[in-house]
Amino acid sequence: MSVSGQIAIAGVYEHPTRWAPQKTESQIMAECARGALDDCGLSLQDVDGLFAAGIGMGIMGVVSLAEYLNIKPDYLDGTNIGGSSFVSHVSHAAAAINAGMCEVALILYGSTAASNAMAIGTGMGGGGRDPAGAFVGPYGMTTVGSYAMVAQRHMNTYGTTSEQLAEIAASTRRHASLNPDAKMRDLIEVEDVMASRVISSPLHLLDCCIISDGGGAVVVTSLERARDLKKPPVVVLGCGEAVCHQELGTPDLLTIAAKQSGEKAFRMAGLTRDEVDFCTIYDSFTITVLVTLECLGFCKPGEGGGFVENGRIGLGGALPVNPDGGGLSSNHPGMRGIFLVIEAARQLRGACGERQVENAKIACVHGTGGTLGIAHSGATLLLGQD
Repeated sequence: MSVSGQIAIAGVYEHPTRWAPQKTESQIMAECARGALDDCGLSLQDVDGLFAAGIGMGIMGVVSLAEYLNIKPDYLDGTNIGGSSFVSHVSHAAAAINAGMCEVALILYGSTAASNAMAIGTGMGGGGRDPAGAFVGPYGMTTVGSYAMVAQRHMNTYGTTSEQLAEIAASTRRHASLNPDAKMRDLIEVEDVMASRVISSPLHLLDCCIISDGGGAVVVTSLERARDLKKPPVVVLGCGEAVCHQELGTPDLLTIAAKQSGEKAFRMAGLTRDEVDFCTIYDSFTITVLVTLECLGFCKPGEGGGFVENGRIGLGGALPVNPDGGGLSSNHPGMRGIFLVIEAARQLRGACGERQVENAKIACVHGTGGTLGIAHSGATLLLGQD
């Protein structure tokens, strides 16, 4: 049985901090839990499903978190597939609720990456748990190096330019300037991105996400129950998950997991790309956004460079992307997927003030976890108003 149209996001909360050396990750998550439950008028006693992931949580992390919150839920999910984990948690929660395994699911994330001076995901490990890493790690491959390789391949294959990638960074910074909680609010233009130092050619400093502290929470329940709560429900219309890897040494660098997960989500929702009003897309780097838009089907392969030009992905454009400022400018505490869901829900409620997308009724949310070009996950949600 499909979960489409049966499950809803009832509460959301984004922790306002971007720098919190005095807090622990568990404390941030607990404060987020309180915020999201207050948002929808529920309490911790109502929670019978707990979902969480984090860099430092370990294999029993969700169990320790349940103890910290002093709850004993009927359903636990500590799935960690990188930054997309929390997007996938929404679909996992929907399936669990649909199956009668729980009724109120609480999804949590918290991180002190910035105050701990921890640039999550910047290096590649050799051997151990990552077989592919044994072949690329010893020779200097880094996360940004792998994304730069994808960008170079796109440029060489399709003629995409650094200026087109810079359009993405400039657009999201304009959005961040309207978000009082964003870490980076000073406007930048394409020229500023091009003038910033090269980190791994062709990616410049301003093509790369920022590092911050932060956290968030999402409450998922049945649409029937959500309709009786404090805020307008945001309906889960479609969902999909996928993985891409090196395919025994013959990877297609430009076909990412979003293609598989997006096709499933759109098919489940019964929607076309033209019906989507805005997107929240994981923006670890500008190239991530460009290839995600292509693989989700908003433009054809190779057309992403032209697609993001002329204000198309900005507020007031045909397809606004990351109206909160994204990981490039608002926040990126290591695993950013939960903020994609939170911003989409707020936009569909019409609660985003100056950065509100006009007539926002359908959102496409896509999270990426891991590293493009090496191994990564993809999780897609289509969300709509009730």
